[in-house]
Amino acid sequence: MVVKRRKLLYGIISALAIIYAASVYIVPRKLDKNHNKIQQLPPYSVSDEALALYNSLEFISDLHCDALLWSRNLTIKNSVGQVDFPRMQEANVALQAFTIVTKSPKGQNFSENTAEAFDNITLLNFVQARPISNWFSLFERAVYQSKKLHKQASKFNNEFIVVKNAEDLIRLISLRKNNPKVVGGFLGIEGGHCLEGKIENLDKLFKEGVRMLGPTHFFDNELGGSAHGVSKKGLTSFGYDVISRMNELGMIIDLAHASPQIIDDVLLQSKKPVLVSHTGVRGTLDNSRNLSDKHVREIDAKGGLIGVAYFKGAVTTPLIKGIVDAMKHIKDISSVDCIALGSDFDGSATTPFDITGLPLLVEELIHQGFSEEEIRAIMGENVKRFMLKNLSQ
Repeated sequence: MVVKRRKLLYGIISALAIIYAASVYIVPRKLDKNHNKIQQLPPYSVSDEALALYNSLEFISDLHCDALLWSRNLTIKNSVGQVDFPRMQEANVALQAFTIVTKSPKGQNFSENTAEAFDNITLLNFVQARPISNWFSLFERAVYQSKKLHKQASKFNNEFIVVKNAEDLIRLISLRKNNPKVVGGFLGIEGGHCLEGKIENLDKLFKEGVRMLGPTHFFDNELGGSAHGVSKKGLTSFGYDVISRMNELGMIIDLAHASPQIIDDVLLQSKKPVLVSHTGVRGTLDNSRNLSDKHVREIDAKGGLIGVAYFKGAVTTPLIKGIVDAMKHIKDISSVDCIALGSDFDGSATTPFDITGLPLLVEELIHQGFSEEEIRAIMGENVKRFMLKNLSQ
């Protein structure tokens, strides 16, 4: 009887192991494909004028991409998702922000989310067979994704640079003059909840190469209120401590998803310019996700950047026109100097194209009357200037 029970137990364990292994092989790719869609498949076609201008751009950069969240190998060209290193090369993108997501509430919406809701990222880590430490620690998830970028960069034929300071960026720019296949990325994090209430974790993540962090994501946390949370409050005392330490370290403050009160608090406290990595503007689409005209002007006045996102909810449809409409509004009420690309590629959002479709954006910018100099600034020169000035030395 004992032997039969053991055989039954071993049989059950073996069956569960097989089911789990099959799930790890099948489910992550399916989730990636279903969550990161594009409206128009490559290859993309644009006018000769737009293509010539695009091909002449020396520095193209985007401020937001969540590709590290998925199990995709970024060193090969994938048929799913929106960004990988080969597609960056194909699109001539010099610098991409790779942002880290550590928690996402079930039923995520723009209006009201709580930290107590079921966490989608826990399940994703489980089906991706990521280390058990990732299942229970938001901090460990951030460390894991940071190391993932470094590891995959090391396997890309010396053609990917993880940018951690101005010197790295200068080296990237110099290398690209002789070899435009050299591309780079820097690490950011969506939401300070991954600090788990410990200021020393900020320093640890800085050592892992993280150079940008947003106080909040879709829910309130120890740093303060989210634009999509319950309280809508400003910075807590811990939040003020984190902002001060970020200034000391030379980390970039990202105000995407922050409550309006946090934006006010940070703009008053921070001694350095800030950015909003992926957003829309209320001037073209009025909702809690997007920036008010007041905040657009204040961020610009302090030397900051506003990355315009590519998805419905941030911008109006059709999306390509909506992206440029938002940029035009920022230009009209403030200046071109703060406008940047903030796609939200691979962020569980449907975008009009993958990263190789950026020439379509240039064509719409031309169509809406932006000058060549303005287009160069928007497509990356503004980011290059900001990073050279504000990255840790």
